[in-house]
Amino acid sequence: MFASKSAVDWLIVGLGNPGEKYAHTRHNMGFLTVDLLAEQEGQKLNKVKFKSAFNIFPFAGQRCLVMKPQTYMNLSGEAVREAVQFYKIPPERVLVIYDDVSLPVGKLRVRPTGSAGGHNGIKNIIAHLGTQDFPRIKIGTGAPAGGGAEMIDWVIGVPSRAEREILVESFRRAIDAAACIIQNGCQKAMNDYN
Repeated sequence: MFASKSAVDWLIVGLGNPGEKYAHTRHNMGFLTVDLLAEQEGQKLNKVKFKSAFNIFPFAGQRCLVMKPQTYMNLSGEAVREAVQFYKIPPERVLVIYDDVSLPVGKLRVRPTGSAGGHNGIKNIIAHLGTQDFPRIKIGTGAPAGGGAEMIDWVIGVPSRAEREILVESFRRAIDAAACIIQNGCQKAMNDYN
């Protein structure tokens, strides 16, 4: 399976923090989405390499390496870079799924490129890849009313039951958007899912 370095067409990265303490927090929207993706495809992200929990399986007609970096959010780029270098995956085929406090709860935003927008996981991936030209799907978590100082507590806080119901539906839509990006490109996915 790992003999050929061209064995992977796409890298799909869900961002989050490892460990039970963070499992269902707002910062783990990426982890939760790729877990659901694997489950839908009858797979588990149970292999360990590239500082990640991962697996390689067909999705949207392509051979995808689906990963959850285990480096903690702020060092996500280390894991992404290792997989990208090993499989020679171009940045435009590195799809990152993550939480965004600037979007309302459950709202999706597909982008083909862009700055980190204050997200430390994305900032680190940009630093390690040396480019911001990789597609991403942001999942809105909303923001605390007070903003600022409460932000850390907010992103590592657990959404309310009502928010969770909205978010689970947005994970499904994010998976559909990922399939659309892979099959039809970012522009089509932006038209359909933003």
